[in-house]
Amino acid sequence: MDLSYCVVNTNGRELLMACLSAIERTHPAGVDHEVLVLDNASDDGSVEAVRASARGERMIALDRRTGKAQNDSTLLREARGGFCLLLNEDSELCPGATRALLDALEANPGAAVAAAQLLSTGGEAKACAWRLPGVRTAALTALFLHRRLVVESGGTDTRSVGWAQSSAMLVRRSAAETVGWLDPDFFVYSDETDFCKRLHDAGWDVLHVPAARAVHHDQLSTDLQSERRRIVEFHRGRDRYLHKHGSTPLRLAVRSIWTLGYLLRAGAAVTIPGRDPRRYLRHASQELRPWRGEGIREAAEAHNRRLDAAAGGGGSPAE
Repeated sequence: MDLSYCVVNTNGRELLMACLSAIERTHPAGVDHEVLVLDNASDDGSVEAVRASARGERMIALDRRTGKAQNDSTLLREARGGFCLLLNEDSELCPGATRALLDALEANPGAAVAAAQLLSTGGEAKACAWRLPGVRTAALTALFLHRRLVVESGGTDTRSVGWAQSSAMLVRRSAAETVGWLDPDFFVYSDETDFCKRLHDAGWDVLHVPAARAVHHDQLSTDLQSERRRIVEFHRGRDRYLHKHGSTPLRLAVRSIWTLGYLLRAGAAVTIPGRDPRRYLRHASQELRPWRGEGIREAAEAHNRRLDAAAGGGGSPAE
């Protein structure tokens, strides 16, 4: 098996079906492949829709909701392909994307990851690869220099980067296995940062491939509670990364610089139409104390408790 498409879905039935259609539509000829779908305890009929499509996807249907890093690791372990293309349900591959990613890894045996250029629903290029976090990147971001000096996506040539977003990321399975897959302690956010950092430490390269393009649909909820949960989980994941890969003085320095950056942005947002200074203030407050509050992990745990109550007990993944 050459290639395994590995798709994680959480209550995104329509987006999932569009993702699977894009895989079928854009898959390069002559590449032996399989499609794995891990459904993260959805209750919107996603599992039934995939099975009814009769396209032959291999379904892993969880009966309890788990984190993205754990789900991606499950797919990587189950995959039979030498290369695994990690996709979110809200990602749609553009024509030629898979071939460009495969070409990048086949041309560079020292590379473990090749990540696509992500596009918004409207087709605009998004920032999707960056330098690894540290004092320098935090300072550049606080000083509004991140677009030029921290963001590493863009351009036209394949390039080595610190880390890349995993919404459309081709992984050399053997490399992922050597570093122990993704770390499940990261529920969501910073999971791919940690993964890429550990790959770099093991001597592997991480590539951004502009020729490979994928739409990553804009679907974040505007609900205030949902936004707060995302903010909590974002800062929790970033602090966990710094705790894992840096010293206490480094963590405190970076936390202080990022807090200052959010405060500067809150001040600037007062004079910029369409910007909400309160959002930046929420980020600043969470950055100071990243361990407090309820995040996406707690929402998943509450969902699991409801499932347990309805079923009268726990359960294990069912394939």
